[in-house]
Amino acid sequence: PAARGRTGPGARPARGPGGPRPGAPKTIRLGSPRPRLRLVGVGLTLVMLAFVVRLVQVQAVDASTYAGKAERNRYVGQVLAADRGEITDRNGVALATSEDAYDITADPTMFAPDELKIDDGPEQAAALLAPILGADPEDLVRKLRPDNPALRYVKLAGRQTPQVWRQIKDLRSALAAKSETDPSTVNVLAGIFSVPTSKRVYPNNELAAGILGWVNAEGKGSGGVELQLEKRLAGEDGKIRYAQSGGRLVPTAGSTETPAVPGDDIELTIDRDIQWAAQNAISKQVEESAADRGYVIVQDTRTGEVLAMANAPGFDPNDLSDADPGTLGNAALQDAFEPGSTAKVLSMAAVLEEKAATPGTHVVVPNRLHRGDRLFKDDIDHPTWYLTLNGVLAKSSNIGTILATGQLGKTQSQANKVLYDYLRKFGLGSHTGLGFPGETKGILAPPDQWSTSQQYTIPFGQGVSINAMQAASVYSTIANGGVRVEPTLVRGSKGPDGRFTPAPEPERTRVVSEKTAKTLAQMLESVVDDEEGTGTKARIPGYRVAGKTGTANRVDPATGKYHGYTSSFAGFAPADKPRITVYCVIQNATQGSYFGGQICGPVFKQVMEFSLKSLQVPPTGAAPAALPVTFKP
Repeated sequence: PAARGRTGPGARPARGPGGPRPGAPKTIRLGSPRPRLRLVGVGLTLVMLAFVVRLVQVQAVDASTYAGKAERNRYVGQVLAADRGEITDRNGVALATSEDAYDITADPTMFAPDELKIDDGPEQAAALLAPILGADPEDLVRKLRPDNPALRYVKLAGRQTPQVWRQIKDLRSALAAKSETDPSTVNVLAGIFSVPTSKRVYPNNELAAGILGWVNAEGKGSGGVELQLEKRLAGEDGKIRYAQSGGRLVPTAGSTETPAVPGDDIELTIDRDIQWAAQNAISKQVEESAADRGYVIVQDTRTGEVLAMANAPGFDPNDLSDADPGTLGNAALQDAFEPGSTAKVLSMAAVLEEKAATPGTHVVVPNRLHRGDRLFKDDIDHPTWYLTLNGVLAKSSNIGTILATGQLGKTQSQANKVLYDYLRKFGLGSHTGLGFPGETKGILAPPDQWSTSQQYTIPFGQGVSINAMQAASVYSTIANGGVRVEPTLVRGSKGPDGRFTPAPEPERTRVVSEKTAKTLAQMLESVVDDEEGTGTKARIPGYRVAGKTGTANRVDPATGKYHGYTSSFAGFAPADKPRITVYCVIQNATQGSYFGGQICGPVFKQVMEFSLKSLQVPPTGAAPAALPVTFKP
């Protein structure tokens, strides 16, 4: 007790009453949680209130504005191009087909400054696309920044290969990925899209180009069968609408689609091999003769089907950039020309059918013949010829033909009327029935409009104009026993269901009797077989050939005046059991001979020989009639 009361140095301080002892643990008291909870609640309420206000603004006040913006940037509509039908030859060999391709398109609204947040979006995109598309950057910029700011669709390039689109797509994806990690990168290709389509391909290049035509940059037929049968070949395009983001499809957003309907496949009557032989033969002869152009037609005499229709020079429908505009089209159907002596068979048909003469009728042919206001002559000067009617055709005498057709009526005007009626029956002055774009029906005036000279020139093929198909059809009519079968180029079509639909049967018309046709065939044999004939270069060993040469004054289409010659040869074989007609024309040969028998006769022979062998047509083996050509006075 004394120690507790000690004072001075070393003494412990006195502990106050009730106070804690030094060194004892302190007691921590917690404050009331209610103030803090109230503060957090107020904060959360303010945050939620801000969200609610924003939601009301977006979903109610500005709903239409944001919905339109989302719709514009999210949904894209595209056309689904229908697969264009193939064009094949009669054996199913492809002459025109299609390959996968893409139209490169853009939505210009996605290149606006308020969308990309930059002012030069179109320029940056054009700089990236131009080397890939091989396009002018300035042209691309004009398309991406159109005058109409609401424009949603432009085509930047048509029918690009899959490789081109893949390159653009990879570049667009790379920009999109980089923009997600680098805010300074802008995906300037987000508004670039593709539309699946197809590119027309002609695997045989120039072969049958005049028949097939071509397809333009818009995918539409612009010539030939491609144009003629555009609706059937093109099919019906479909549509698709889908959501996208950054140029990528959003698969969960749904889409609407109307499928495309493929076009029909068209099977032509053309035989590719015969077409090749015809085109090869005429091309060589046109080149050798330094001629303006030439054409060859091969026709099945029984069915009217066109097996070949070749033009030279031609064009490659795969690439028209270097094509001569004058070679586009199908000159065999679009050229109107005066046929010359190949038309004499029409005059002989009228004379025989009207029984005005027979093949053996004697015709005295002077060196000159005065008719109307003109002196007429043959292609060579000669003493008086003593020919049979058969000889008039074999030697291709203009004077003899005038004399023979003069027997068709008691007066010249009556004779003109009778001849005109037969020309019309054979198809002159009318379209052939092919329905081919740009086909000419020629020029055949009514007989009361024939000039004084035309009354005597039309019988030997001058003063009247035809196309090559009309001329070939005349000879096929004779070969077919006097029945004209309307020419055809289409055998049928195959729809998307794979079902083949044959073309309608061609119209058949009796023109002359079977007897007249048979007699004419025998007379035409004399042109080729008889040494007096003008068509000896058309002979084919083992086959009987009926044919006729032609060398006519040619009307220059540029000046409308006579200049140069139209050289031709028409015929069929076997003469006594016809199967094939071949007609050859060369316009304005300027090198070597210009006579039809000399330059078209060999072409006829080459094409006919190939066709007979290709179709396995055997020789008949029968001897020709050998009708007399001359008589002794």
